[in-house]
Amino acid sequence: MDRDELAAFLRDRRERIRPAEVGLPAGPRRRTPGLRREEVAQLAFISTEYYTRLEQARGPRPSREVLSGLVRALRLTDAERDHLHHLAGAPPAPPPGPPREVRQSILDLLTRLPGTAAIVTSAIGEVLAWNDLAAALMEDFSALSRRDRNLIRRVFLDSRQGALYGVSDGAEFARDSAQRLRAASARYPDSPEVTGLVAELLAGSEEFTRLWEAYDVSVLPTLAKTFQHPVVGPLTVNCDALHVPDRDQRLILYTATPGSASEEALRLLSVVGTQRMDVSG
Repeated sequence: MDRDELAAFLRDRRERIRPAEVGLPAGPRRRTPGLRREEVAQLAFISTEYYTRLEQARGPRPSREVLSGLVRALRLTDAERDHLHHLAGAPPAPPPGPPREVRQSILDLLTRLPGTAAIVTSAIGEVLAWNDLAAALMEDFSALSRRDRNLIRRVFLDSRQGALYGVSDGAEFARDSAQRLRAASARYPDSPEVTGLVAELLAGSEEFTRLWEAYDVSVLPTLAKTFQHPVVGPLTVNCDALHVPDRDQRLILYTATPGSASEEALRLLSVVGTQRMDVSG
């Protein structure tokens, strides 16, 4: 526990909060910027004396319950919450499960990528968000249940031909998926969703069991892959995956080389969307 740094951090964050932000009147006689110590203590459900001792670097190590109260009272961000826990000598507990909420700025970005098919996946392979071109390239994810939008479950348990969109790197994707799930299981050891998915895959796939028991977690980047599309045929795309660290998610971008036949196929898909041109009306 770093008492001096903890005290300075608490004081700085207390002075940044305007009373109106937490529903308190500013008042004409307020002499300190931000909140008073007793106000923070009240919001955190601890005694003013105890909070004062923390700000004076004289307090004992706060419990996780006290830290949670301070996070709430001081309106700390996720990064600030983690920093507070480390200063108090109590590293934050792992999150209960992989985050599923996609940040609004990422959702906005999906709609501003002309010529790019883009999806957002969770730490355990669930497709959380996508743009129209990704739906045309892969499938209309909005028509699927949450369970069926999990790409790891699909690659190991779905026996339908073309279940993984006819990608050229199916074996590599399976290996990488097992490795990513192995790493995610360590980050979310108490998540029923993660442990349940692992148990389901172990029970239903010998291939997954073999890969899982290799204990590999080093994932190599996929630079390109070819989709066998039922309408426009094969198209090869560059594959770039960007990590969204605060949500433990990946933004995956599929783009075609400029001037290539695949670029023309993607352009056609952007016009056609999810319609089936091979089915007469």
